[in-house]
Amino acid sequence: MSMKIGFIGLGIMGKPMAKNLLKAGHELVCYDIVKENVDNVVAAGAKPASSAKEVAEQCSIIITMLPNSPHVKEVVMGENGILEGAKPGTILIDMSSIAPLASQEICKACAAKGIKMIDAPVSGGEPKAIDGTLSIMVGGDKAVFEQIYDILMVMGSSAVHCGDIGAGNTTKLANQVIVALNIAAVSEAFMLATKAGVDPQLVFDAIKGGLAGSTVMNAKAPMIMEGNFEPGFKIDLHIKDLNNVLETGHSVGSPLPLTAAVMEMMQTLHADGYGQKDHSALAKYYEKLANAEIRKG
Repeated sequence: MSMKIGFIGLGIMGKPMAKNLLKAGHELVCYDIVKENVDNVVAAGAKPASSAKEVAEQCSIIITMLPNSPHVKEVVMGENGILEGAKPGTILIDMSSIAPLASQEICKACAAKGIKMIDAPVSGGEPKAIDGTLSIMVGGDKAVFEQIYDILMVMGSSAVHCGDIGAGNTTKLANQVIVALNIAAVSEAFMLATKAGVDPQLVFDAIKGGLAGSTVMNAKAPMIMEGNFEPGFKIDLHIKDLNNVLETGHSVGSPLPLTAAVMEMMQTLHADGYGQKDHSALAKYYEKLANAEIRKG
């Protein structure tokens, strides 16, 4: 069934997600602070809006896909925001990756205006956003989740209800811990092989079908071996996610020693100018250490 949907945030992820909704026959009203992004999606059949408020005035289902917690708060609760234009009964689907506590705070503000909110962050990066095969992790009222399930499945290959509001983002944070640590482990192991004189490509071929094999290794090992660090998923965005991981971990009393170590590696890479490169550039951290050892030797 065709629906009128608002879409706010048309960046690397939001743009292809919005286009997949259009391809599925939905009517779209879109907004982004970058005019070129709006023009791009309007060319695919969407209608433009001049503010988040204007989107909310026209749509009873609104999707947000924004960089971090402050951006979502501003778009929802700020001047000319969603809450200024939305009617009671509106459903807000926040697909941004933000702090779970921020989701809960925004949801509370929405509830005061009679607006229902779901947090539904995604995993899979730009390629899966384009293909419409994202993994979607959802928190919020299960009845609302069931109501918007078909919309989510236009953008993803799976959508799993993980619990109350914030549970989607907690699940995404767990995902980002595993991805970051996995990339670091692959980088460390391949540097070991290289320094020991074994071709990392042969190591990859030998182990990818065994217990060490993973979706992360299959995606990132070729990039590491080619030295191709074009994003993908940027180091700076992963730093944002790990900041949210550490903040959440501290607030709930969960120890995160390995996450903290990888966060410091990523901060070093950011300082070295790799912030806008793919997170597989963690391999450059090991390369830097290995070169330092060579110089010291």
